[in-house]
Amino acid sequence: MDALTQLIELPEETRKARGLSDTPREIHQQPETWLSTLAHLQAQRASIADSCRGFGIALATRQFSQVILAGAGSSDYIGRALAGLLQQEWECMVRSVPSTELLTSLGEYILPGEPCLMISFSRSGDSSEGIALLRLALRRYPEQIRHIVITCNSDGVMARAPGVVPIVLDEAVNDRGLAMTSSFTNMLIAGQYLAYFQQPDACETLVQDLSSMAKRLLPPAAELSAQLAQRGFSRVCFLGSGAVQAAAEESALKVLELNAGKIATLAESFLGLRHGPMSFLNRQTLVCAFLSSEEPRQLYELDVLEEIRNKRLTDALVVVTPCASARIRGVAEHVIDLQAPDRFPDNVRPPVDVILGQLLALFLSIENGVTPDTPSDGAISRVVSHVKIYSAAVAGRNGQGRDF
Repeated sequence: MDALTQLIELPEETRKARGLSDTPREIHQQPETWLSTLAHLQAQRASIADSCRGFGIALATRQFSQVILAGAGSSDYIGRALAGLLQQEWECMVRSVPSTELLTSLGEYILPGEPCLMISFSRSGDSSEGIALLRLALRRYPEQIRHIVITCNSDGVMARAPGVVPIVLDEAVNDRGLAMTSSFTNMLIAGQYLAYFQQPDACETLVQDLSSMAKRLLPPAAELSAQLAQRGFSRVCFLGSGAVQAAAEESALKVLELNAGKIATLAESFLGLRHGPMSFLNRQTLVCAFLSSEEPRQLYELDVLEEIRNKRLTDALVVVTPCASARIRGVAEHVIDLQAPDRFPDNVRPPVDVILGQLLALFLSIENGVTPDTPSDGAISRVVSHVKIYSAAVAGRNGQGRDF
């Protein structure tokens, strides 16, 4: 029995006392829930396709000059993981902008007179800033911006807003733990489904492959994470390129959140690491690298890892790779081989890669005496719903705000 399953199999009272009732189970359930989310979306295939075509997301009738992906924290990293894929598949400009930035600076991101589609990601659909941004966009740009909301909560305010197309996932992925895990990856799967809405068979194959890779990954990654957590690292650095860098960013946030800030984290691109952030590394730093499947990109990445090794900047290097080679095994102390299908695209891999970050966050939290389900002493909360929203931020051009 692997280390994660052992936590799930603990007596209920023990799990409750140690703050392990939700987070381990929510990490473990991901491969199966991706298949359930796929089936859930396939059942809505006709309505989703009609909505996308109605928005003009089809090559022959494309209407939008830009698509904006909005979310805060982990939900922002969903957008960052999806932007390149959506841009490639929809053949229009797609950018990910945090909802926390859009709330105060929306006008700087909307091209005058140009139609825009905003896709918002929110686990609860009840965060103060997400609701306020949606209200602001609906009032200030009622004709110019169209909206899709992807959420895990059918009762959330954002899912029930008028003029919004909601995509509501199953309640099973509406994580109860403070930190998003299965809600993150399942909303990401939903975004990938949108990218491939005209190629449902291709999307089904990709999600099935992701699920298979994650099932293989979970037991060895859990064992490795439990072992590494006992080594007393004070810092963790995650590296990735392209869409996979978003998995690195989310992994860094998970370690920070679940350890109540007791471990310093950094997320960076491989090539960006040399330009200053490499000074973060020391012998107390665990480095986790998500390698690309694309050969030119991977060559650059391996050069960086060999530089880290040759300079002896860390005592522990973990590599997650689609397919292990002799050079990869020679550069890292620990190699996790995803055994990915040949030419499996980087831009759909983040749901699998981020599982290592989730597991490290969980087991480091346990070693640090933190309760993973509720790691914060009040600094952060599951739903950021206490933010004061100023009237100008939710008002129309005449300065008068009103409810949806």
